[in-house]
Amino acid sequence: MITNNYINRAIDYILNHINENISVDAIASHCNFSRYYFSRMFKLETGESIYKFIKRVKMEQSAFRLKVEKSRSVTDISGDYGYSSSNYSSAFRQHHNLSPIEFRRSITQKSLINPVFADTPINLESFEDCNKQISIEILEDCPVIYERHKGNYADLSVHWGAFQKKYSEYFTELTLLLERTYDDPSITDIDECLYDLCLTVPKGCSLENTYVLKGGKFAIYHFKGLVTQIYTSYQSIFNVWLPHGKYVIDDRYGFEIYRKIDCDSMDMEIDLCIPIK
Repeated sequence: MITNNYINRAIDYILNHINENISVDAIASHCNFSRYYFSRMFKLETGESIYKFIKRVKMEQSAFRLKVEKSRSVTDISGDYGYSSSNYSSAFRQHHNLSPIEFRRSITQKSLINPVFADTPINLESFEDCNKQISIEILEDCPVIYERHKGNYADLSVHWGAFQKKYSEYFTELTLLLERTYDDPSITDIDECLYDLCLTVPKGCSLENTYVLKGGKFAIYHFKGLVTQIYTSYQSIFNVWLPHGKYVIDDRYGFEIYRKIDCDSMDMEIDLCIPIK
């Protein structure tokens, strides 16, 4: 778990400005530390240097755009992340061991391997079947308590148990449990995935580890099934529904709203909220 509030503040800054030419100096200044001291602190907390983290996020988020925005050119997408076409191709190959075009051709096949539950078969839904599960909704801004984790989703149940016990006094009948996700595990190494566990609270909560989860327009996939099947639903959205539909994904990050969980059978009802324009 990433517990240092300054590091989380830096990560938020990077994620919110990933389309810009971000410097280590600017991030350290944003958090009111010297470059040298903050660079050491960041690596101790995350296991990565700031520079490596920025580059990795750019390469993985731009790869995600190549996956879901198939009608856009590589040049357009690389420009969104501050790269010229030639520089992008070189950096992309260095990170993914594929050119952007090769990646685009192969990513659907790679998405058929579940990195968390390797023995679970993946059968992508048709556009029509996926579309039946989705509603387009406007969600309000939502204040939350959060804890940030970097690592394998296989550890989620343990982290959720500790999180709910730790913040049990904040639960009411209106409390919602949410999980904010930043990565597609078919692209990002499963041990590098970043995610926030969240619970809703009224405005004005005095804890430091709070933020406002931004609302707006979302495509909400209403998932019902086993935990092992969630990955398939996400990949159906990313490989089928978004590339072949009329909606375009937004720059905001998605999240899940937990509606119902049977801890014995691991049968779940979850809203998968995908930000769209």
